[in-house]
Amino acid sequence: MLSLIVLAAGKSTRMHGRNKLLINVEGRRMIRRVVEAALKSKVDEVIVVLGWEADKIQKALEDLPCRFVVNKDYEKGQSSSVKVGLKEISETTQAILILPGDIAKIDTSAINLVIDEYTRRKYPIIVAAHRGMPGHPILLDSQLFKEIEQIDEQSFGLKAVTKKHEGRIRFVEAGSSNVLRDVDTPDDLKHL
Repeated sequence: MLSLIVLAAGKSTRMHGRNKLLINVEGRRMIRRVVEAALKSKVDEVIVVLGWEADKIQKALEDLPCRFVVNKDYEKGQSSSVKVGLKEISETTQAILILPGDIAKIDTSAINLVIDEYTRRKYPIIVAAHRGMPGHPILLDSQLFKEIEQIDEQSFGLKAVTKKHEGRIRFVEAGSSNVLRDVDTPDDLKHL
C-alpha cells in the first residue's frame, strides 16, 4: 500500500494575506489541481494535511475521495504537517509520498514515475527530479518512518533524513520542470 500526503497547512506568508492554495491556476484552484493529480496516480490513498484556513481548503476539495487531517500546530512548520500526515496513513502502508500543495503543475505521470521506480528497485528514498535538480514528490519507505516521527524544523525536517541516507536516494528524471516549481510569492505565480 502506498499513501500520498499533501501538505496544505501553511500560511502563505509571502503571498501578502492570500491563501495561495485557493488561487486559480488554469481554471482550477491550485490545491485542487494537486490533489486531483495525486488521486489519478497509482497511490492507494491521499491524505490532505490542513492548517491555516482549513475549512476553506476542505470546502475546495469536499467532493474528492481524499482524507483530511488538521495540524493544529501548523505554525511550527512543514515538519509538523509531515508528522500529522504520517499518523493518518493506513497500517499496511509500505511507503509514503510527500507532496506540497503548492507544486501547482504537478502531473500524475511524475508521481507514477516515482512509484514505478519504487516498485522496481525498492530504494528507501526516491525523488522526482528535473535535470539533476531534486523536486517533488519524494517517496520514503516505511523503514524510515521512525526517523520521520522525530523530525522538526530546528533539525531541518525531512532534509535531515534525506541527508543521513543520501547514499540510498534514487533520483527519477521526470522530464518536466513542473516537479521543481512551487509557488511562494506573487512573482512565482506570474511565472507559472
